[in-house]
Amino acid sequence: MSTTPPRQLHLNVNILHSGFVPSAWRLPDSDPAAFTDVQHYVRVARIAEAGKLDAVFLADSAAIIDQIHFRPITALEPTVLLAAIAAATTRIGLIGTASTSYNEPYNIARRFATLDHVSGGRAGWNVVTTADLPSARNFGRDSVPDHAQRYARADEFTTVVKALWDSWEDDAFLGDKAGGRFVDAGKVHPVEHRGEHFAVHGPLNLPRSPQGYPVLVQAGGSADGRELAARHAEAVFSASQSFEEALDYARGLKARAQALGRGPEAVRVLPGLTTIIGATEAQARRRRDELVDGIPWDYSLTRLAGTLGIAPERLKLDQGLPDDLPLPAGGNGNHTFFRATLARGRGLTVRQLIRELAGGGGHRVIVGTPEQIADDIAHWFRHGAADGFNLMPDALPDGLQDFVDGVVPILQRRGLFRSEYAGHTLREHFGLARPPGRGAPHRAAA
Repeated sequence: MSTTPPRQLHLNVNILHSGFVPSAWRLPDSDPAAFTDVQHYVRVARIAEAGKLDAVFLADSAAIIDQIHFRPITALEPTVLLAAIAAATTRIGLIGTASTSYNEPYNIARRFATLDHVSGGRAGWNVVTTADLPSARNFGRDSVPDHAQRYARADEFTTVVKALWDSWEDDAFLGDKAGGRFVDAGKVHPVEHRGEHFAVHGPLNLPRSPQGYPVLVQAGGSADGRELAARHAEAVFSASQSFEEALDYARGLKARAQALGRGPEAVRVLPGLTTIIGATEAQARRRRDELVDGIPWDYSLTRLAGTLGIAPERLKLDQGLPDDLPLPAGGNGNHTFFRATLARGRGLTVRQLIRELAGGGGHRVIVGTPEQIADDIAHWFRHGAADGFNLMPDALPDGLQDFVDGVVPILQRRGLFRSEYAGHTLREHFGLARPPGRGAPHRAAA
C-alpha cells in the first residue's frame, strides 16, 4: 500500500491594492487610499491566513506604468511591506517581486534573506525582468535592454543570489560564550563570482536563513522566461486562458526542469485566476457587469492596447482584434500577457473581450458560485494543468473573504486543500525540500 500523501492544492493571493478589477476602489465599502495603507494589506493577509492559504504575493513596478487618473498603482516597496505583514501574521507565506533588471544581486540576496529571518522562514522572491521604458528611464537608460539580454542577466543574477545565500554553512554561527567563538570563520565562504554582468566577491553578511534560502518564484511565458523558470524556479506564476494551454505549459516546464537534472516535483505551477463570486451565477455576473461598467471605456481600450503593443485607435469596440498582431516592441515587450490576451480574444469583439477580462488583462476570470469555482479549480488541479492558483479576487478584501468563506470549505471537504497548516515555513506549505547547505567554498557559475 502506498504511503505517499495525497497531492494538495496550493493557493496564494495576489494583493493588487483594491483588487484585480480596475474599478474596485469605487465600491461603496472600498477605501481609495488602501494602496498606501499597510493595515489594508495586513487585513487581506490575515483573511488569507485564516483560510490556510499558502502565501500572499506582491507584484511590483519601478515606475508609474498604469493610468493614474483612474486606477490605484502598485506603490509600496514589497519587502518593506512584507516585513510589516510578517509582524502581524504567523504562518502565511510572504512572496515579493524584485526585478533583476534594475537591482544588484548582493542587495536582493540580503533583503530576502533578512525577510526570511524576520518571518521565521516564510519568504519567497518572485524573479522578474523589466520590459517597460518608464522604468528604464528611472534608472538612467533611454531604452529597454533586449529580451535575450534581460534574461541572460536574470539567469546570472539568480545564480549569484543563490550562491550568496549558500555562502554560510548551516552551522557556521556558534555563539559559544565559554569558548569565545562567535562564528566559525572557516565555514563562511566567498562566492568569488566574475561573469558577464556581475562581479561579486561575497560572502553575504548574515547567516543562512531558516529555509536555507527563500523560495524562488518566477513569472514568465516566453521561451527565455520558461528556461529561466526551469533552471531556478520552485513555483511559477503563469497566465493561461484555457485548460489545454495550461496543461501544455505545465508539462513542458516540468519536463524541461527534469531534463536539467531537477526532480519531477521541483516546480509548482500556479496560473493566475481572478474570481468574481455570487450566491447565484446571475448574481456573480451582475457583480462583474457593475464592476466593468464602472471602468471608463477609454481606460480599458488604452490598457488593452498597451498589452497588445498597438495604438488605442486601432481597437474598435464592436469589432474583433486586428489580425496578425506581432509581439509588442519587436519581441521586446511582455510575451506572457500578449499571448494570453490574444488567446482569450478569439471570436470576441473588443467590447466582449474587455468584459470577459473584467477590465483587466491576461489572466483568466471565473464568474460564478462558490461551487462552480471549486469545480473549475478541482478540474485543472486533478488533471495536471495546475498545482494550484495565484488568486486575484475582483475586489479586496471582500472578494477574498468570499473565496475563503465559500470556495475553501468546498475544496477542504473534497480533500483537495488543507484544513490546518502542517508546517511553519513557505517551503513546508509548498511541499518543497530545504536546499542542503554547502560545506565547501561555493563558486557561482558565470
